[in-house]
Amino acid sequence: MITRPLDLASRLRPPPRGLDWLFVVNVALVALFFSLFGSRFVLAPGLGVDFRLPGVVGSAASGRATTHVISVISSGQVFTPDGLTSIADLGRWLQSEAGRTRSPRLLVRAGSEVPTSVLADVAAAAVAAGFEMVWAVGEPVTAGGSTAGPR
Repeated sequence: MITRPLDLASRLRPPPRGLDWLFVVNVALVALFFSLFGSRFVLAPGLGVDFRLPGVVGSAASGRATTHVISVISSGQVFTPDGLTSIADLGRWLQSEAGRTRSPRLLVRAGSEVPTSVLADVAAAAVAAGFEMVWAVGEPVTAGGSTAGPR
């Protein structure tokens, strides 16, 4: 009695017993979502919902859009919008595309494992065809043409 002199616990109402089924349904739904979607979609700690990179005013003023995009892999295979092409056939493809486009710009996507000799061959073919070069190092490209990496 000395530690609780007012005996307030005896004057409180007992907790309601009528909503116990709601908690069971809630736990069952959470378990259902985990089993259907997996933790990759349900739990994403630290990931913002509306994440956007900050922009700098005027940063795109000198940006120019590319007219053609190719992907290069380490074996020397080149993926164009028309399909798989070898380095030897790339020059012909670039010549035909440069003839159809006014001031053509080529974006070359290459992984870090692509040898410099392959990139030099691509650059020589593009310059000979009249393209302006833009380089991009991205994720490695698989044989199917899609990028490899985490999804």
